[in-house]
Amino acid sequence: MRRAPRASFRAAAICGALLSLPLGCSQGAARFPLREPLRLDGDLRPFKAPCRADGAGKVCTPEEYESPIVWDGADNLVFRPLSDALAVEASTEAVNANSLDEVPDSAWFTGRLGARDFGVEELVRGACKPEQILHPEGVADGGWLIDKGKSNGSSPGFRVNIPGQGKYMLKSDEPVFERPSAASVIGAAAYHAVGFFTSCEQVIYFKPSLLRLKPGLRSTANFSDAKPFDLPALERVLSKLSRRGALVRMQASAWLPGRPLGPFRYEGKRDDDVNDVIPHQNRRELRGGRLLAAWLDHFDAREQNSMDTWQSAGDGPDAPGRIIHYYLDTSDCLGSEWAWDGISRRLGRSYVFDWADVSSDFVTLGLRRRPWELVQRTPGREPFGYFEYDHFVPEDWKMEYPNPAFSRMTERDGAWMARILARFTPEMVHALAALGDFSDPANTEYIARILEGRLQRILARYLTRLSPIADLRVEGSRLCGVDLARRRQVRPARDYQYEARSDTGARLSLELSDAGGLCVTLPGSSAAATAPDEAAVRYERIRITSSAAQGALLAYVYDLGSRGFRLVGLERPE
Repeated sequence: MRRAPRASFRAAAICGALLSLPLGCSQGAARFPLREPLRLDGDLRPFKAPCRADGAGKVCTPEEYESPIVWDGADNLVFRPLSDALAVEASTEAVNANSLDEVPDSAWFTGRLGARDFGVEELVRGACKPEQILHPEGVADGGWLIDKGKSNGSSPGFRVNIPGQGKYMLKSDEPVFERPSAASVIGAAAYHAVGFFTSCEQVIYFKPSLLRLKPGLRSTANFSDAKPFDLPALERVLSKLSRRGALVRMQASAWLPGRPLGPFRYEGKRDDDVNDVIPHQNRRELRGGRLLAAWLDHFDAREQNSMDTWQSAGDGPDAPGRIIHYYLDTSDCLGSEWAWDGISRRLGRSYVFDWADVSSDFVTLGLRRRPWELVQRTPGREPFGYFEYDHFVPEDWKMEYPNPAFSRMTERDGAWMARILARFTPEMVHALAALGDFSDPANTEYIARILEGRLQRILARYLTRLSPIADLRVEGSRLCGVDLARRRQVRPARDYQYEARSDTGARLSLELSDAGGLCVTLPGSSAAATAPDEAAVRYERIRITSSAAQGALLAYVYDLGSRGFRLVGLERPE
């Protein structure tokens, strides 16, 4: 088994940071060159992996990484914080944002919500392809073969092999009524919409007679030995499931494509992936993922809930391929709890062992009242634990234990994720909640209300410091975009007063439209008509400010005369 290296790759981070520093800004030297922004990362290029013997034949893939859950917790709770305290980093910013302050598509992330048309229908489908949608009502008795017991995790389950549709892991809701399966489907759909790779997740109801058990199976839960998964074990799982008449409820997770390689890490790089050149803790999508996790209260977003798969780009065992990085298992979202109420109250608000909180309690003699002491369960909604938004402070949200990428999230990383989350309309938020397929419709309304309340708090915090103006594009002689804070009504309409100026200080005409839209008339230059394309005289910096946000948006354009204007760069200074 391969163990990923724990080196910090400080030198690589420093070099990446230096290479990403922009040039000086003046009319004499363009800050951004006249070229298209990087929209596709090179890490999707197929490569050949070394071959090795494996059982009866050879395998030509990167090696599998084994991630011990106890070591990962100890490393991130104790050893890494001590190492980070002694380290010196040249830059704290992510190194994979392009010239438009966005993240290129890659083996980690692909733009969906906000990057293209993305409606409610695609949102609720999540990562599921049409042929992966299960329809148990038309299946004959014994049509689903159980061919594998569940090999890890806290919820009981098993794998079924469905003819014509593939393999699915079926998991129960034990011991919390309907919340885990709902959280899995809702969380996966949200992660997929944002742009991450996830598994196809569904809530299904079916008659138990569909199942047929393969003899000799075994199953293993977290921290326990393997046990036989026979008919009595199956009946124990089925006896504890929620029901609708004769039908039982389970969560179905489609098997991922490719060969599993184990979890990805939130820091360092894979030494057997030639495409993996950016230390993971310096990737903006992994850092900004902290806000998505905070929104859903995905406090269990650790490396064990991820998966790398080797996906071949050709035929034959030695064909080249690429590694794709997936997020898995969001079943702890929406108010998961531990058996110990003292820990349950702290989830999302403090680490299981929090050095900062322990030190503060020591200094204040424990007299300071903590946020987790204020939260209460909502009567009638006890299965959702302490999932609420009244005491939710986005920048203070924490996991069970530190995540190396989350801990490095900067204001720019958070603002980038907030601009994506702002695309979730109230209609979309409600559609997410409805994916839980709750027996009680009031649970759907409750989850929709909490998700919308938490989202509003995230947007109010991260769309009002750096500029929330996005979707910049040139339309004729105008530069147009969308103020996502105004579209999402983060502040009252009277708070949105705008101003646009050129590099010379001249005020530019600015028009507003519905849904947060705005357009600025760009200044033309007659002197640019005969100048080379990249001449300084063709280069212009446009500054757009809003009274509702502390920071301005700086847009860099070239005036190409009769060929129009070209947007080449964006900045959101603090």
